[in-house]
Amino acid sequence: MEADIPIVQVSLCANLDPNTHIDVGKAMQPLRDEGVLIVGSGMSYHNMQTMMKNMHGSHSAISESDQFDEWLTEILTVAQPKVREQSLTMWEKAPAARLAHPREEHLLPLHVVVGAAGIDKGRKMLRDTVLGSTQSAFQFG
Repeated sequence: MEADIPIVQVSLCANLDPNTHIDVGKAMQPLRDEGVLIVGSGMSYHNMQTMMKNMHGSHSAISESDQFDEWLTEILTVAQPKVREQSLTMWEKAPAARLAHPREEHLLPLHVVVGAAGIDKGRKMLRDTVLGSTQSAFQFG
């Protein structure tokens, strides 16, 4: 079976500003009406140093990753779109935020997806444990 699936990769903006990435998603929102699938390839928890320590049995990331995951789930699946955007703009204030993401590169793809989601509520599609950390995946639309 052959497939002809166009793919466009969008890089993160160098300023790593959450608002900028939400705005990038908003600019992409009309593509959804054309049947374009928008995928954000990040991680809900990305503290590799902690995950590697956990792999060797010397640290457990469960508590901090659960705290951040609970906040993220609430923001993406329950909060109204305006509150969701405001909360993601100030994500660093979330419980265990900088423990979950010492650097934001693996969280910002979510901001793009949220911008493209418009008023759609998110649904948690996956919750798993990877190297001792809670990882979740969300879908909009």
